[in-house]
Amino acid sequence: MSGPLSGKVALVAGATRGAGRGTAVALGEAGATVYATGRSTRAGRSEVDRPETIEETAELVTRAGGEGIAVRVDHLEPAEVAALVERIDAERGRLDLLVNDVWGSEHLFEFDKPVWEHDLANGLRLMRLAIETHLVTSHHALPLLVRDRGGLVVEMTDGTAEYNATHYRNSMFYDLAKTSVTRMAWGLAQELEPHGGTAVALTPGWLRSEGMLDIYGVREDNWRDATERVPHFCISESPRFVGRAVAALAGDPEVARWNGESLSSGGLAQVYGYTDLDGTRPDCWRYMAEVIERGRPAGDAGYR
Repeated sequence: MSGPLSGKVALVAGATRGAGRGTAVALGEAGATVYATGRSTRAGRSEVDRPETIEETAELVTRAGGEGIAVRVDHLEPAEVAALVERIDAERGRLDLLVNDVWGSEHLFEFDKPVWEHDLANGLRLMRLAIETHLVTSHHALPLLVRDRGGLVVEMTDGTAEYNATHYRNSMFYDLAKTSVTRMAWGLAQELEPHGGTAVALTPGWLRSEGMLDIYGVREDNWRDATERVPHFCISESPRFVGRAVAALAGDPEVARWNGESLSSGGLAQVYGYTDLDGTRPDCWRYMAEVIERGRPAGDAGYR
């Protein structure tokens, strides 16, 4: 393996699909060793019931130039997470990067329903999957990460702190989940700083996840066909884009300058210069504010 992250060990918690898979593969591009965890394997699917597996993610990491290691873990089960960290310690003796991307709740939330109409059991399950998993994982993984100074934690969320502060995210449960993760990153920043560690919250823009592509009936190679029906989809980005943001942060010797910050894939691309798969730099959150909210016609000119 070679690359700016060669010799670095990463744990991407929730790497089965979407931003997690994109991050794992981008870290592989940079030469990292990546432990890719999730609940969906070739032996059986999680409750999300999609075909993507952690084995596929690990293979993509290795194909990209790193070393991918798939480990089935339910991050709501402390014993499973503890065993995972013990394995990483035994095999590698270090952990340089933790990406808390566990979500697996897209089938649980109901958009535009007030809390009294939303299914309560599903809402509470969503909160556990979106927040408790991150806490369990951090509890067990951070002692290994802080063993050496310079470790990084990335809390993956949806929306920047600035955007979410003034925009209700369609559902009480979804809104709480995503804003809580941002606050979690800020809290971890306070706890990691004395140990030479850094924590940030990071959001992609309009993510062309596997599920989103299925909804619009397109593939990554013809995704722009969907803009005929959903014009603003022009600003969307592949999962690799936010993954390259993580890789850029992990390779930055001055990453501590971002400690506690809420960051976006589009914003960081302007700093680090990485691009999406098509060579562009989509800036979704600026587009949201300047185009969608102002009622301007769709068009990504000037936002890539």
